[in-house]
Amino acid sequence: MSDKKGSPPNPDDFKLKDTKPQLGERWPHGGVRGGHGWIGGDRTSSTYDLVEQMNYLYVHVVRAKDLPVNPVTGSCDPYVEVKLGNYKGKTKHFENKINPEWKQVFAFSKEKIQSTVLEVYVRDREMVGRDEYLGKVVFDLNEVPTRVPPDSPLAPQWYRLEDRRGEVKTRGEVMVAVWMGTQADEAFPEAWHTEAASVVSGEGVYNIRSKVYVSPKLWYLRVNVIEAQDVEPHDKSQLPQVFIKAQLGNQILKTKVCPVKTTNPLWNEDLIFVAAEPFEEMLVLELVNKASSKDELVGKISLPLNVFEKRLDHKAVHSRWFNLERFGFGALEGDKRNELKFSTRVHLRLWKQPMGILEVGILSAQGLSPMKKKEGSSSTDAYCVAKYGLKWVRTRTIIQSFNPKWNEQYLWEVYDPCTVITLAVFDNCHLGGDDKSAKDPKIGKIRIRLSTLETDRIYTHSYPLLVLQSSGVKKMGELQLAIRFTCLSFSNMIYQYSHHLLPKMHYVHPFTINQLDNLRYQAMNIVAVRLGRAEPPLRREVVEYMLDVDSHIWSMRKSKANFFRIVSVFSGMLSMSKWLGEVCKWKNPVTTVLVHILYFILICYPELILPTVCLYMFLIGIWNYRYRPRYPPHMDTKLSWADAAHPDELDEEFDTFPTTKSSDIVRMRYDRLRSIAGRIQTVLGDMATQGERFQALLSWRDPRATCLFTFFCLIAAILLYVTPFRLLAIFAGLYLFRHPRFRSKMPTVPNNFFRRLPSRADSLL
Repeated sequence: MSDKKGSPPNPDDFKLKDTKPQLGERWPHGGVRGGHGWIGGDRTSSTYDLVEQMNYLYVHVVRAKDLPVNPVTGSCDPYVEVKLGNYKGKTKHFENKINPEWKQVFAFSKEKIQSTVLEVYVRDREMVGRDEYLGKVVFDLNEVPTRVPPDSPLAPQWYRLEDRRGEVKTRGEVMVAVWMGTQADEAFPEAWHTEAASVVSGEGVYNIRSKVYVSPKLWYLRVNVIEAQDVEPHDKSQLPQVFIKAQLGNQILKTKVCPVKTTNPLWNEDLIFVAAEPFEEMLVLELVNKASSKDELVGKISLPLNVFEKRLDHKAVHSRWFNLERFGFGALEGDKRNELKFSTRVHLRLWKQPMGILEVGILSAQGLSPMKKKEGSSSTDAYCVAKYGLKWVRTRTIIQSFNPKWNEQYLWEVYDPCTVITLAVFDNCHLGGDDKSAKDPKIGKIRIRLSTLETDRIYTHSYPLLVLQSSGVKKMGELQLAIRFTCLSFSNMIYQYSHHLLPKMHYVHPFTINQLDNLRYQAMNIVAVRLGRAEPPLRREVVEYMLDVDSHIWSMRKSKANFFRIVSVFSGMLSMSKWLGEVCKWKNPVTTVLVHILYFILICYPELILPTVCLYMFLIGIWNYRYRPRYPPHMDTKLSWADAAHPDELDEEFDTFPTTKSSDIVRMRYDRLRSIAGRIQTVLGDMATQGERFQALLSWRDPRATCLFTFFCLIAAILLYVTPFRLLAIFAGLYLFRHPRFRSKMPTVPNNFFRRLPSRADSLL
């Protein structure tokens, strides 16, 4: 949206923009590669060629030894302070340790270096007063070596500590490595960065680092509850009426109550859970009796998931009997055939060798909106999250910048080109503050389907970051990416287009819609919990936004968008029907004559019909090649119906569930929904009427109409047997393409006959 109130948004702000960043690494000391110092045709010479080069001064503080102790306290609590001009970085301190080991890396952006000297101080932390000075090491930046990966890391060295006057002390050494490098360096993700010098404190330093996350491998656990035997209720005077309650972690499912009271109930019902590796939870099964006063627990058993058969195909599963422990009475004695029989199926998708590589360079963002206020001024601490398959990545957080530059590159293995990568930008609200419950607000999201990308082409575009708010769609900034999809096996890629999308189990034993919704929700919960336990955590609001957790919520805007998507799909058929109508009405005599000639040729040579159709489709495809999309897909506000949505519709979309609005607003929205549903009901009724009229042709619902139709079919059959097909086709074509002067404005006889056929609408209440 425009910044000025009341002014309409500029449509160009919501479009994709082509960019030309200078991608690749430069060789040090002016070396040239790729013709002009940048990666050219030989892209295999670098694994970090989709981002702009950023130079850093790296300082790796490893350890110290033989540090002097404080003569007063008799201890030494050492830490290291790295100083470069106005920027300072500190390691953590150790208590009473003269041989500490830090293994911490500091990264200073070369653009912000304002000094020619790097100073490494070793200090003793004091609880009261000023920290004691133990010694320092000074480096001249003009003598710092440059490292270019994939060279091995620079070996750290021992340096004797100097006093304030630069004289070497007799006690204390520190091991340090200093070099110049780029963001391609292995030390980059774990390094302390200059951007966080004055803002981040405490544990917040861990929340700004770039990280790679792996989603847990998810399995479907299918429990087929078949039957139980010799169920003994607490009240032996009445027969039990029982059901099974199954629990896996926070997931609880129940079978239906056995319709009859019996000691040998039968269900044969599927309960499906989502389980994640490693299997930490136990499957708990409870046999519950539906008593008159309250439900009573009859038996219980806890089973680890590793006792079940892991399914790799769709073959039948062998059922097993398990002993239930009677609740409160130890092991249940009785029939040795055991009480509960169920089979468990666990299956997963087996991945083969990758057929492609997806490389994404997350370059920068421009014009981000201010997300919070710090000390009276607006700021944004942005980081980007990308998800594809099981791999999630998170860039480092750029502190207090509306135009952050990440220039980080990531790689994914691709097993199916018909998949989507999702990227989103968030504002980091966990930089060491006390508010642990704060949520990282979303700035925007984009999705890119890999099958829409050309192979071995580098896409460099700036994507608009759009967020739909209750006030309308708003542009929050732009995200600049460099994307390349590389094919490793062309034959394997072609095979994927003919291969089924899901394992055979999904087709042999399909899930119901309710089961799919529940499984999708449980899978999201498991992924959110597991990634929230990482360091730094990928928070729940991030996972929910990336996985579109609220996509199933009713929205008037989405309903309109889907309706017009359907209209767009059938627009081609409507255009063809309109063109055929113009041909029949001789709007363009030349076109109609050419259609007559083509029609007569196909009738005389019917073996040319299918080849002609295929050739026509081929020519259309070749013709449309000129108009092929040159850009990857992005969020389309017009397709989403976001730029024309009514404010009340957006307010309804962002309402909580259940609603918190007043009764008058809810009544108005309910009446509006009833009105729209009434139109849909009418359309569905019309479709059902047409179908029932086709059924009425031979169902004798209207005996006179059916009699007429059957005798017509008999006469038509006789005529078709004795009359050459080509002659009938020619007469049918001439009748269809007859001149308008031979046409009547009244409906045709077949149309009149069909409209008079009965439907079952009269039987509705």
